[in-house]
Amino acid sequence: MGYKGFSDFRSDTVTRPTEEMRKAMYQAEVGDDVLGDDPTVQKLEELAAETVGKEAALFVPSGTMGNTIAIKLGSKEGTEVILEEKCHIYNFEAANMARYAGVMPRPIKSENGQMPLEEIDRNIKTVLREHIPGTSMICLENTHNYWGGAVLPVEYIMQVKAIAMEHNLHLHLDGARVFNASTALNIDVKEITKHFDTIMFCLSKGLCAPVGSILAGSKEFIKKARFVRKSLGGGMRQVGILAAAGIIAIEKMSKRLEQDHIRAKKLAEGIADLKKLKVDLNSVQTNFVMVELEGISSFEFLDELKKEGVLALPFSETRVRFVTHNDIDDRDVEKAVKAIRKILK
Repeated sequence: MGYKGFSDFRSDTVTRPTEEMRKAMYQAEVGDDVLGDDPTVQKLEELAAETVGKEAALFVPSGTMGNTIAIKLGSKEGTEVILEEKCHIYNFEAANMARYAGVMPRPIKSENGQMPLEEIDRNIKTVLREHIPGTSMICLENTHNYWGGAVLPVEYIMQVKAIAMEHNLHLHLDGARVFNASTALNIDVKEITKHFDTIMFCLSKGLCAPVGSILAGSKEFIKKARFVRKSLGGGMRQVGILAAAGIIAIEKMSKRLEQDHIRAKKLAEGIADLKKLKVDLNSVQTNFVMVELEGISSFEFLDELKKEGVLALPFSETRVRFVTHNDIDDRDVEKAVKAIRKILK
């Protein structure tokens, strides 16, 4: 299903809206959402809240905005927020937690996105002296971007939740790809999200909507979140046109993610025997394939790959990420395997 001659494995953010989404967007009933008058947005927010088991939800332009609002409201200015050192919030969201929430990150090393429980507990601070910031919040990421789409086990989440409750801390989930996590675990997404005070998930990645994310939590939290969204410039008007695609994203596209996981595994298996790269088959849990190159830089490799009509994303000088999604089919996977084998023969 290549687009303009390329099989695009750079990210699931490159997905194009389906024909059903385009038709729904064209026909969407709209109103002024800032005034609370857009019925399609209301339907999306009600659907999203019910899907993840929360009282209310808010449609936001991006996952970054959703996480920023969550941290702004879930933490307290001048405190610390515990998160994993490679997580998206800490590394790829323009330092928003410091810019807008006025908090300091307390990053903790992990393996596959799972911060050691004892390290979480050890880094929780009460205000012993006036110049030492206390801890107000813990953030988890599931699936984990840097760790190749790794899934956090529900048992681990429950243990972190227990720590958060013991210390009266807000627990937030960056669940940009949480439906990939629930698909991999073969459970209802509520079995993951019910342990968090707030959750953000993206409509515009593997779920194929062109724009938007959802922030969900209590009614009181979302009421406050709506105000912060406005202050960040996220107040949108006749945005039911976009919300219409989001409804289809949740209702239908969340149900097909296993296909992406199967194709990611197929891609990994097709190149695992090559001597000039390393790919851990056990790490391919969802729709990511992380490749470590030997004897060739990621940029040189990607230049050669592009000549073969395949796109992927550099993650370091030697690390490359491939992501499967709705616009990648079996032919694209076969094309990528053939191209990689040709370059690294």
